[in-house]
Amino acid sequence: MKRVDVALVWITDDAGNILIVKNVKANTSYWDLPGGAVEEGETLEQAAIRETREETGFNVVITGLSSLREKFFAKAGAHALIVTFFAKITDGEMNIYGDPDHDIAGIRWVDMNHARRLMPVLFDELRLGVDKPAAFYAFEGTR
Repeated sequence: MKRVDVALVWITDDAGNILIVKNVKANTSYWDLPGGAVEEGETLEQAAIRETREETGFNVVITGLSSLREKFFAKAGAHALIVTFFAKITDGEMNIYGDPDHDIAGIRWVDMNHARRLMPVLFDELRLGVDKPAAFYAFEGTR
C-alpha cells in the first residue's frame, strides 16, 4: 500500500463557527476541513499551513493537535496517516484563487450543527463538539 500523509486544520471563529471547504473530485463534491497531502520535504505542520492558505486564502498558526488517525483505503491501495490540527487565522482574505489543483469549489463558515449535517462522518471521527477535546489517536479501519 502507498503511504499518504494528510494534514487537516480545524479553525473556529469567535462565534464558534467552523471554516470548511467544498472539495470537488471527479463527479462528486463534499465538504471537509481545509487540508491535504504533505509534500516531499514538508512537515505536517507546514503542510497544514500551506494547504489552508491555498484553499482558503487565510494564513494560520497552529495552536494544537486535535487527532492522529489512520485509515486503509483498499480500493485506492493507500494507507493514510491523517493529522488534524487546531489553528487560528492571523491574516488574509477568504478566497480560493490560490488553489493550484483547482479542486476547491467553495469556502464557508458554518455553525456546529450545520457542520455535523454537512460532514457527519468526519465530525464524529474527529470527536469534536463545543469544547476542545484532548488529542487522540485512532485506527479507523479499512474502507
